Amino acid sequence: MKAGLVLFYVRIVLALLGMGASQAFAHSEPYSHLDIRLEPDRVHGKVLAHMVDLAREGGLEQPERLLDPAFAERNLAILHKVLDSHVLVKINSEPVHFQWQAFQIVANRRSLSFEWTVPLSRSAGKVEVSSPLFPYDPPHETYLNIYENGEIRLQDLLDKTHRSANYYSGSIQGKIEVAREFVAQGIHHIFIGPDHILFIIGLLLPGGGLLRLLKIITAFTVAHSVTLALATLKLVNISPAIVEPAIALSIVLVGLETLYMQLRRRDHRVALALVFGLIHGFGFAGVLADFGLPESALGLSLASFNVGVEIGQACIVLIVTPSLMIFAARNALYARRTVYLGTLATIAAGGFWFVQRVMEV
Repeated sequence: MKAGLVLFYVRIVLALLGMGASQAFAHSEPYSHLDIRLEPDRVHGKVLAHMVDLAREGGLEQPERLLDPAFAERNLAILHKVLDSHVLVKINSEPVHFQWQAFQIVANRRSLSFEWTVPLSRSAGKVEVSSPLFPYDPPHETYLNIYENGEIRLQDLLDKTHRSANYYSGSIQGKIEVAREFVAQGIHHIFIGPDHILFIIGLLLPGGGLLRLLKIITAFTVAHSVTLALATLKLVNISPAIVEPAIALSIVLVGLETLYMQLRRRDHRVALALVFGLIHGFGFAGVLADFGLPESALGLSLASFNVGVEIGQACIVLIVTPSLMIFAARNALYARRTVYLGTLATIAAGGFWFVQRVMEV
């Protein structure tokens, strides 16, 4: 009984000690500032960090002692190490290594300001900043400012819900980075989107001459390009609750069209590709909106994403079409059976996605 009571008091004491330790580093100003200035041959700026955050991450007791310039000077290597591990910046997709310059005590904010610079072998095209500076503290916020040609170009706030920010410069290198990034995103989206892949395969399954297939793919391309542009430029807006089930339904209808062709020998795939391509374009736009478009290069990023989508689409066409043609040339009966079974699978998958997406609304 006594041993249990002693253990109870020990736990209370330990809890109070833990609370005291956490309160020693608690503060009512959980914010930091990061300024980034772009120049042709370098990037430079400032970091403003609160003494409590620096002391905690550097293992220093009595955070207020950091407001003493002599003490801060003696521990400058520790403070730089803390900042190196917390200020996460990439230039042109490469992590930067800061060259730390002068520092300053900002007593009225109970903070320290550190100047830094990074020499560049080529101009900064893309700047990526990841995470608030001190994510150990859930309320912590990092105020981000990016300047180019002496003018502020981006203001953002990083916190536990918004953990990254990207900026594309107005230089030639910036345009190259935009094109490369969004072409890759377009290709990536096609190959991770089974509904888009299945729709294209459904259009190709019945086969046909080269000119016919070209008309079908062109119709799909033109249609989704139009609505992708309209939605991205916010000229037309359709809720994903309508778009996503409609994309699934398009797969079902393409499959039914294939079965219909076997009976009536009529081919409406061009019309279906045109009509439902419009719907798929809204789907692409939703992905692009989530990814975020740089306002300074809206047209270029939109065009690049669309090019990426077309490259991904062309890869599917160049794989599926020759395969079907070779299969049909070797054994026409098996080829027809494959088309029939593939069509049933397409209808089943589209139907499943349609029901699933309607139920999620």
